[in-house]
Amino acid sequence: MQPFSAPAFDADLDDLRARLTAARLPEREPTDPAATGADRWAQGVPLADLTELVAYWQDGYDWRSFESRLDKIGQFRTDIDGLGIHFLHHRSPRPDAVPLVITHGWPGSVAEFVDIIDALADPSDRGAPAFHVVAPSLPGFGFSDRPTATGWGTEAIASAWVELMSRLGYDRFLAHGGVWGGVVTTILGGRFPEHVIGIHSTFAEAPPGLSIEGLTDAERSWVEDHRDFWLARAGYAKAQATSPQTVGYGLVDSPVGLLAWILDKFAEWSDTDDSPFETIPRDRVLDNVTLYWLTRTGASAARIYAESHDSLDPQLRVDVPAAMTMYPVDVSSKCPRPWAAQRYRQIVRWREPVRGGHFPSLEMPDFFVDDVRAGLAAVLAATR
Repeated sequence: MQPFSAPAFDADLDDLRARLTAARLPEREPTDPAATGADRWAQGVPLADLTELVAYWQDGYDWRSFESRLDKIGQFRTDIDGLGIHFLHHRSPRPDAVPLVITHGWPGSVAEFVDIIDALADPSDRGAPAFHVVAPSLPGFGFSDRPTATGWGTEAIASAWVELMSRLGYDRFLAHGGVWGGVVTTILGGRFPEHVIGIHSTFAEAPPGLSIEGLTDAERSWVEDHRDFWLARAGYAKAQATSPQTVGYGLVDSPVGLLAWILDKFAEWSDTDDSPFETIPRDRVLDNVTLYWLTRTGASAARIYAESHDSLDPQLRVDVPAAMTMYPVDVSSKCPRPWAAQRYRQIVRWREPVRGGHFPSLEMPDFFVDDVRAGLAAVLAATR
């Protein structure tokens, strides 16, 4: 377990700015110039939005500030099964704190959690639960190593997280995640109940083949939205599941291509009317994208789809206590409670907020922290 810090070389930052300056952009999208909201994004990231963000990335964004925030939290690396794993580790000063591993997804990174780790570790409310927070970078993401062989799917990742927590002295711990992080969290709760006290997730995946009979109209609408998403709006996932190497050439070679690929998802999956920057500071998006760029992980991160797309074991059941939060705009992760209960056998708290999307820790961090605390408090109460 080695302390870690990796300040970017000035030459790499200069190269990034030079590439941004030399970028070749396409013509404006052929949509109505008066269009607003989703109609304005009908063909992807609008040229005007991308041009403005690229200019700020060149001349206004400060990567060194993000590096300092990572170092302040505490960065480390360790080798697990031949792969270097990067993680943030922030111990709570509270003697009653409980270990918690939090797992990000794609197109995110540990950058999603930088602004909420302190609040989880050391809440100002002494009555709120506190946590020793561990936030690993998924294999192939950020400062974790890029796998050179297949096999690093979500089952292997969950097993690696158990080993990581054990090395930190946390034989029993809580787990949180969303989307890919939610898949890993589900596997942790289902496969390792001797280590996992319980889970909180913004993702739920039911076993296949369940009937819509008995669902409410709202729940049936969820099912239809989910089906529509995977049939009509998941081209990115199909591309990354079937041709991550091909997609990866553009993501690793072109910072503008990488930015557009990721920004498109921040826009579509955030609970906003027009732009993700209505709720997410642009620096947070650029922290995330720049981390992908400097670590050259556009291709290796995409491979999680090739390794694990649609691979959650249909027979897996989670018997440890589970708290679930289904954010309304996160259609790729929403599941009706009656269906979720067929996999997660002990749901101790279920919430359906009226707002929020795929990136709640960035979109609404105060609400997110309160919800995670309340959910894990319910989990801990169920184990007493």
